[in-house]
Amino acid sequence: MQRLTVKNNVNPDAAYGVFSEDELTRSGEIEPHNIILTTNKECPFKCVMCDLWQNTLDERVDDGVVAKQVEDALASLPEASHLKLYNAGSFFDRQSIPKQDTFQIADLIDNYETLIVEAHPKIIGQSCFEFAEYLGPQLDVAMGLETVDPEVLPKLNKSMTLDDFERATHDLLEHDIFVRAFVLLRTPWHTEEEGAYWAKESIDFAHSIGVECVSVIPLRQNPRHIYEAFIPPRREVLDEVVSYGLSKQKGRVFGDAWDDA
Repeated sequence: MQRLTVKNNVNPDAAYGVFSEDELTRSGEIEPHNIILTTNKECPFKCVMCDLWQNTLDERVDDGVVAKQVEDALASLPEASHLKLYNAGSFFDRQSIPKQDTFQIADLIDNYETLIVEAHPKIIGQSCFEFAEYLGPQLDVAMGLETVDPEVLPKLNKSMTLDDFERATHDLLEHDIFVRAFVLLRTPWHTEEEGAYWAKESIDFAHSIGVECVSVIPLRQNPRHIYEAFIPPRREVLDEVVSYGLSKQKGRVFGDAWDDA
C-alpha cells in the first residue's frame, strides 16, 4: 500500500464547496437541499476509506472563521428549507469547528427547517445535545456505519465498534435527533459479491436500531491509500443494494453514484 499526503490548496476563509441538490425528505417530497462544505482542520480519526482530508487544513482555524464561511456561503445559495453542513469530519470536534461557531451558525440558519451535520459516533455527547436544544431547525446527524463485517470494520482505522454506533444512535434518538448512516459498498477486503452482501447486512443493522436514512457509498480510490488491484463496484451493484434497502420499507435509502450520471 502506497501512502500519499498531498492536499488541495484550499482557502481557510471560504467554504470549499457550496451548492444545492434535490433530495427525498422524510415527508416523501423531493425538495432542494443547500450544501456547504466548510474548510477546517483535518479529522483526527483518519479512516482508511476517507478521502475528504484532501480539502482540509493542518491547523485549527481561529474562532469565528467557520461561522463566517457559512455566513458568506448562505448569501450565495438559493432559498431552501434544508441545509447540509459538512466539515470533512465531526461537527462537534472543537478542533474543526469551535463551540461558539456552532451557536453562531445556529443563529444564521434559523429560517431552515432541517440541518444535517456529520459526526463520529464517539463524539456524540452533551455538546451535540446542547446544540440541538438551542437550534431552531430539526437536527439530523449523519454517522459512518461503514460495514457490519466484523473482520473488516477494525481494519478501517475508524476507532469504532458497532456498540459505539448503536449507543450513539440510541442517544441521538432519545434527544429527538434523527440519524442517517453512511454504508460502504465494497471495501478492499471484499469481492464485489461480498461487498454487496455486507452492504445489505449493514442496511439491515441500521434499520434495526432506528436509523431512518441510509446512504450507500461505493468505495473509490483514496490517494492516501492505494490498494493494488482494487476495482470500485459497478453501478449495477449499487442499484441492487439500494433496491434491497428500499424493499424493506423502513426508511429512505440513497445511493451515491459520485460522478456517474
